[in-house]
Amino acid sequence: QVQLVESGGGLVQAGGSLRLSCAASGSIFSINTMGWYRQAPGKRRELVAVITSGGLTNYADSVKGRLTISRDNAKNTMYLQMNSLKPEDTAVYYCYCNARTSVFRGADDYWGQGTQVTVSS
Repeated sequence: QVQLVESGGGLVQAGGSLRLSCAASGSIFSINTMGWYRQAPGKRRELVAVITSGGLTNYADSVKGRLTISRDNAKNTMYLQMNSLKPEDTAVYYCYCNARTSVFRGADDYWGQGTQVTVSS
């Protein structure tokens, strides 16, 4: 099993910044894609950004130019630098990864418990 723990959420004023972290632990053989998703009240969970093991990234149009995803493969940790935050960024942010726990097993999807980000106007 792989455990994902998010940190760094909180309350910030519009225009402010936050940095989220996601640390993966457990029986990790390899981690493929990692990503951040978010879910606002009454809305479906949506993709924010993803990053491959090689560092290729993809962002939702709504966050391009403001949020930056990165990862430290040596530490099995992923980050989301959030700048110029808007009230519409308010949501629970979830960490995701696709990982293998053994050379004999295919990859599975794992999710963190989520961290709340609230942006006040």
